[in-house]
Amino acid sequence: MKLEIRKFIIRLLLNLFRGKSTTRTFNFQLSTFILLFSLSSFTLPLSSFAQEAPLTRILFIYDASNSMNAKWQTGVKHKIAEKLLTQTLDSLKGAPNLELALRVYGHQSYYKNGQDCEDTELMVPFAPNNNDKISETLHKIDPKGTTLIAYSLEQAANDFPPYNGKVRNIIILITDGIEECNGDPCAISLALESKGITLKPFVIGVGLDVKFAKTFDCVGTYYDAADEETFKNVINIVISQAMNTTTAQVNLLDKNGLPNETNVNMTFYNHYTQNIEYNYIHTINHKGNPDTLPLDVAITYDMVVHTIPQVRKDSIVLTAGIHNIIAAETPQGRLELKLSGNTTQYKNLQAIIRQNDKCETLNMQGFVGTEKYLVGTYDIEIPTLPRIFIEDIKITQSATTIIEIPKPGIATFLAPNTGYGSLYIENNGILEWVYNFKDNMTRETIALQPGHYKVIWRPRSSKESIFTIERAFEVKSGSSTQVKLF
Repeated sequence: MKLEIRKFIIRLLLNLFRGKSTTRTFNFQLSTFILLFSLSSFTLPLSSFAQEAPLTRILFIYDASNSMNAKWQTGVKHKIAEKLLTQTLDSLKGAPNLELALRVYGHQSYYKNGQDCEDTELMVPFAPNNNDKISETLHKIDPKGTTLIAYSLEQAANDFPPYNGKVRNIIILITDGIEECNGDPCAISLALESKGITLKPFVIGVGLDVKFAKTFDCVGTYYDAADEETFKNVINIVISQAMNTTTAQVNLLDKNGLPNETNVNMTFYNHYTQNIEYNYIHTINHKGNPDTLPLDVAITYDMVVHTIPQVRKDSIVLTAGIHNIIAAETPQGRLELKLSGNTTQYKNLQAIIRQNDKCETLNMQGFVGTEKYLVGTYDIEIPTLPRIFIEDIKITQSATTIIEIPKPGIATFLAPNTGYGSLYIENNGILEWVYNFKDNMTRETIALQPGHYKVIWRPRSSKESIFTIERAFEVKSGSSTQVKLF
């Protein structure tokens, strides 16, 4: 698979340079968009080819407005564009997991009859191996109308079959002008993203003013090629980006701003669809650096680092052709919960961990091993009888905070018959409820934390309150006691 991909890219690039030098400048304005395809679909890190590549759908949106009849250098824009795109389509023949489509605008209504701001049509729907059909359609096009970029992009959302998270939807916009119908391509591109369609073209403006750059400010990278020499430099930049693998690493920063945190899952969501794109367990590689990740450059991501509590970083945009570094502040320490002595009564005990002064439960932590938390202050609730509340627990960088609770005592309650009653712990003369006795039992054994307790109980058969019984007793750690309710 890797060798086939490399051969395919080389064949594509060779075909791009077979044109005459007099038309190369405008040719490459268009080929830049095609290189975006090779960058986003076929120059993924080699490690990503261990998995089956997803289906890629590419929609070409072709500008057939009247301005495409203009001469540029020694040719006509439309004919040069047709020639280059046809060569590219030939190069794409046989590409695996690929479907193509063609939408055209400005080709039906003559501009002198007034602006037709709905003059756009899906001329070739998505299908595999329809390269020749698109080339034949391009040959028949006669540019005549206006430039309606925003509306064409909006209609393009309907050209793609439903998005299921396993298909990469790409738009390649080929245009020589700016929006003429008062549309907003930026807003439309966001709407496309929400439907799982990626719009991130490289845009090279040949002799156009700054309005062209502003039009595409939010949807791509703009290059101003005012002359042939500048355009040649732009070509080199774009080729470099297209030929270099786009990689990323995530630096999980400790309290000192160093990328020392690791071994935690990171989920990468599509920012617009919120579909899960990747899950990676963060790793420090054998060189001591955060490991390199294969990420699709065409997607804007939201990243969730599943620390406790989790850390979220939204709207991550990768830059093609460089090694991207994504930083997230995740300083962590450890919490260990311990029991004094061995006790079978608490073998399944779990504590509730919350952030300080917050109600949300972050974690249920057991009394075996340690758990990592972000540096900060936490509250702990331990469901012993009675419950233990420990507030303002400090978790510090790379340190282990130990919380130890005493071994419980055992209290056995004996009654001559069934009845109604409750158990309380006495603190400074105040009774705090701990437990309600079962009204159908005459014997119960309960593990209790050390302290002074009182039982309030009445037999079921006694119908007068004066028969209420009180018993005070003390529970000591690791000891047993009997409480007789008669």
